[in-house]
Amino acid sequence: MKLYSVSDGPPSLAVRQALQFLNIPFELINVDFGAGDHMTDEYAQKNPQKEIPVLDDNGFLLGESNAILQYICDKYKPDSELYPKDPQVRSIVNHRLCFNLSTYYKYISEYTMAPIFFDYQRTPLGLKKVHIALDVFNTYLTKLGKKYAAADNLTIADFPLITATMCLEAIAFDFSSYKMVSKWYATFKSEYPKLWEIAAVGMNEITAFEKNPPDLSHMEHPIHPVRKNVK
Repeated sequence: MKLYSVSDGPPSLAVRQALQFLNIPFELINVDFGAGDHMTDEYAQKNPQKEIPVLDDNGFLLGESNAILQYICDKYKPDSELYPKDPQVRSIVNHRLCFNLSTYYKYISEYTMAPIFFDYQRTPLGLKKVHIALDVFNTYLTKLGKKYAAADNLTIADFPLITATMCLEAIAFDFSSYKMVSKWYATFKSEYPKLWEIAAVGMNEITAFEKNPPDLSHMEHPIHPVRKNVK
């Protein structure tokens, strides 16, 4: 099994956390985002979306981190509590994965990541969206009343939500007023330090890029407009 991954990419980090938790051996292949490795024709054969990560399981290629998380559980650890079989509990896990993709990580990444790597600005509207995402997630945690995002135990829903939230920490964004989110985030760090370490390495890279944005002007055919006048 091979995982094509970017070192500071939240979706990549989430998949790596799941593989480590499940003790599934894999070869980590770094995709150099700054060099535009993901924009090549060769990479497009693996993922026409030219997005990261991509899983190569003995020739079976799969993009989209949510699908990868579900696949590795179903194939390799079908009895793991990480992706529970009970239909109602699993539906909550699936919901949280969808919520992260459609709202939580979407709004957070637009505010935190896009202005670092591409020609986007942090705006009052973008800030409002981040607070909307945090407020909704805080409400979900409150209403569910469990330790983690979808259950009292860790599930694959937590990994992408954790790696999305670490983007806020990376730029020193204060979300402490969202008490349930803060508690859940701290609990994960405390109970799973080895898994948090995977995210922390990526977070430190993002923090460094926040202070010193990379120059991507050399990248051929970028998906988003690149930053101008990078010092």
